[in-house]
Amino acid sequence: MVRRLPSQPPVLPGFSYVHVLGSGGFADVFLYEQNMPRRQVAVKVMLSEVVNDQVRQMFQAEANLMAQLTTHPSILTVYQASVSSDGRPYLVMELCSASLSERYRRERIPVPEVLRIAIKIGSAVESAHRAGVLHRDIKPSNILLTAYGHPVLSDFGIASTISSIRDDDSVGLSIPWSAPEVLLDETPGTISSEVWALGATVYSLLAGRSPFEIPGGANGSSDLMSRIARAKPQPIGRPDVPASLEQLLKRTMSRRPEQRPASALEFVRELQLIETELGVPQTSVEIAMDDWALGTVSDLEDRTRVRPLATGATAPRQGRRRRRPVPVEGYAPLGTVREASPPASKLSHSRPNDPGPGIRVLTWVLVVAAVLVVGLGVSATVVLVRTAAGDGIPKVSDISAAEEDGTVEFSWADPGIADGDRYQIEMRDGSPSIQSSPRFVVDARAGETVCITVRINRDGKTGDPSTEKCVDVIEG
Repeated sequence: MVRRLPSQPPVLPGFSYVHVLGSGGFADVFLYEQNMPRRQVAVKVMLSEVVNDQVRQMFQAEANLMAQLTTHPSILTVYQASVSSDGRPYLVMELCSASLSERYRRERIPVPEVLRIAIKIGSAVESAHRAGVLHRDIKPSNILLTAYGHPVLSDFGIASTISSIRDDDSVGLSIPWSAPEVLLDETPGTISSEVWALGATVYSLLAGRSPFEIPGGANGSSDLMSRIARAKPQPIGRPDVPASLEQLLKRTMSRRPEQRPASALEFVRELQLIETELGVPQTSVEIAMDDWALGTVSDLEDRTRVRPLATGATAPRQGRRRRRPVPVEGYAPLGTVREASPPASKLSHSRPNDPGPGIRVLTWVLVVAAVLVVGLGVSATVVLVRTAAGDGIPKVSDISAAEEDGTVEFSWADPGIADGDRYQIEMRDGSPSIQSSPRFVVDARAGETVCITVRINRDGKTGDPSTEKCVDVIEG
């Protein structure tokens, strides 16, 4: 195939051209040096021969979407957008490396590193979905690396807002990472098809090839589409990939959308559990913590970083427990539940004749006794309501703790959890952790107080919290 030559770099005020970085079907990417503040940047410039009203609209949509999402730590940063003097729209972006898209093809990337990348990019996709945006082209080559090795999701060129997608929308496809329903024109894209693409991308980073590519076999577009429609990916073929991860990816790429994880966040949570299974630190989930952060975000998610049981956990941040409930998608709100006190009743008495001090004392004794009985009845009612609200979810009790070599290990007896139940651990900084093991280890410095509360999470509902267990770390 003959490659086209890159277009002439435009003259941009405040920028000095350096060299070409790459070329695509609709745009070229150049390296420029920005004069103030001085830094190197990547500039994506649309080709003059493809610029028309539709392309201008696509460019403006991409610029607006990137501006909405660019503050996310795992989404490529866009500094500015404009139109050059010769009429070509351009984006000025953070300079990142595309080495990952080449690396996974030539070498075996360690499983923990792939999981870290997957959780970061999954967090970016979840944040885009919460802002009402579908990326629609998730694949390895759209994952770039910053100068500090942080993965970022790029190229929202064919992204659309979820509310505006119509069944007759045309979609640019990257076949090896496109869900069956998208390839078969059953939908232009959904949250479920994005989850499928996430799974296919993670598979590719592990296997060194796309999920339905057969090494040495026929891998044309029609061959791949036929295999994707059957939804039976080839085995990854790596002994260091745990069976739980392979099963998760297989389920994520199921032909039936309802069998996949319901959201990118749910997929990420399962990846975190696999990190714990492997004994590596859990990668933090990067979801907006405040409702103003992405404009249309309605669900909030604390950033989490929980270390594995075998090696300890990240030292908790000091501070008081935050009492503000934090709704988390797929999980019941975290925080303190305040029960309303029953309204006080007003007693009116008519006293035409004073019965005397002895009778008055007896009367007040009876009144106090009646109030106590009513109070006990209200308390019993509250207990019954709380018990009924638990939906039969068991409660963790008798948490024990042991301190050794700068770590505190908490453990508790299985209260009778069922298949699919998870322990939800909350520390005093408010950061939740979801895991299946009845042990939790954290790093701690001398003089710190480490406290946890444990609940059972069942089908997105949480049971009553355990009594908070605290340990004062002794100074060495």
